[in-house]
Amino acid sequence: MEPQPKLQPLISSKRIEAAVKKLASDISQDYRDKNPVLIGVLKGSFIFMADLVRLLDFPLEVDFVRLSSYGAGKKSSGKIKLAGGLSTEIKGRDVLVIEDIVDTGLTTNYLLDYLRQKKPASVKLCALTEKPSRRKIPVRIDYLGFTVPDKFIVGYGLDFDEGFRYLPEICFLED
Repeated sequence: MEPQPKLQPLISSKRIEAAVKKLASDISQDYRDKNPVLIGVLKGSFIFMADLVRLLDFPLEVDFVRLSSYGAGKKSSGKIKLAGGLSTEIKGRDVLVIEDIVDTGLTTNYLLDYLRQKKPASVKLCALTEKPSRRKIPVRIDYLGFTVPDKFIVGYGLDFDEGFRYLPEICFLED
């Protein structure tokens, strides 16, 4: 049996809650009269997106995409694939992508290009976390919760090999 990785707290559940409230307030100001489609990137964004949507007080639709670039390791394979596409027509609609983390930017850029090909009225990005130290391609984040150090983070939906999503806070795995 392999030893469990050691976790170190990084962002408390109280800080996450405050950041989600602030993001919801900013998004509400910008989208109040637009009836946008919020697109969650599975699996990591599901907890963040659920908490965020409950704080929004305007009509919206929700959809999900599933992308893959990691496999079972800590490093991205660099090969991105769309494992599950949209079920909502977004042509002419305002779209807000909900992402758990923007790391190298490769996956997020791939998704934004995919969505723009569908001719939405607008596409913006909301990310709970970003790791700019690992960025390989520029990505504009319109709504951001936290900038995190170059450590492998888990919790609040973020996983390591499908584990640790359940944690109420964000931690990093010690090497």
